[in-house]
Amino acid sequence: MFGTSVSIKSEKEIELMRESCRLLTIVHKEMEEAIRPGMSTLEIDILGESVIRKLGCIPNFKNYNGYPASICVSVNDEVVHGIPNKKRILQEGDIVSLDAGLIYKGYHSDAARTHAVGQISPEARQLIDVTRQSFFEGIKYAKAGNHLNDICSAIDNYVTSYGYGIVSALCGHGIGTHLHEDPEIPNYTMKKRGIKLRPGMTLAIEPMINMGTGEVDWLDDDWTVVTRDGKLSAHYENTVLITEGEPEILTLY
Repeated sequence: MFGTSVSIKSEKEIELMRESCRLLTIVHKEMEEAIRPGMSTLEIDILGESVIRKLGCIPNFKNYNGYPASICVSVNDEVVHGIPNKKRILQEGDIVSLDAGLIYKGYHSDAARTHAVGQISPEARQLIDVTRQSFFEGIKYAKAGNHLNDICSAIDNYVTSYGYGIVSALCGHGIGTHLHEDPEIPNYTMKKRGIKLRPGMTLAIEPMINMGTGEVDWLDDDWTVVTRDGKLSAHYENTVLITEGEPEILTLY
């Protein structure tokens, strides 16, 4: 499952990654502030791409393996890779996951957030909050000398304590001059310890958590992943730098 080509970034590369990630936080903030009932998912995509290009960057999702948009906009039971559509209108009480990334001077950034559309149910709010917190539980172990499974197990243990389903068909990944690099980063306990973490690694850690079962299906568009039982799903992702000490979350506002 895991390759041996995990890249270690130089100080210069780390600075480029930091800037790529800083710019991505601007994109996410503008999209978050724009979300409202009555807005189409295509409008979010148009806004996100516009901000990315105004910042002098390239949307790394657009045309990636054929994906037709710049922002993945996934609503309610859509887990990830929702394709923006002018006919898909956000409604009061929906939750919407925005997954976005960009390329700055050849270096990728990647982050995802799930947002409330107006007032949402307490159950939906808890799902969003637990998904977000599971990321922070995981990166407590994102330290040099630990193994990758230390992160994965911490996410798993936290999420399953709430009875939620973890999407096992999808995972996080390394990131750098390519959007997806080694290693793959599951959100569940692995059978092996995984790689040993080293300073200079940059990882996109992204819990994808379902209110019900962790089982998912792909829609006929070959992109949109949905929960098999039709229940809500939430997504939270940051690009993280492994350092000599505490991990550095590069894509936080």
